[in-house]
Amino acid sequence: MAGTTIDKARVLLRPQTRRANPWAALAAAGLAAAAAVMMAGVLVLGPGIRFEEPAVAQPLFPNG
Repeated sequence: MAGTTIDKARVLLRPQTRRANPWAALAAAGLAAAAAVMMAGVLVLGPGIRFEEPAVAQPLFPNG
């Protein structure tokens, strides 16, 4: 009885081998490319860029 449980445990602990999925590699490359584009945008704008609020709009006809 102990021998069969040890054999079952060995089978369960044996590493499983899986085939590589090309779609997973393509998705990872796409994610890395998107992150690179976003980081490039942050570097182009930089920390010193500020978007000022527009001035309060004046009426087209100030006299009425």
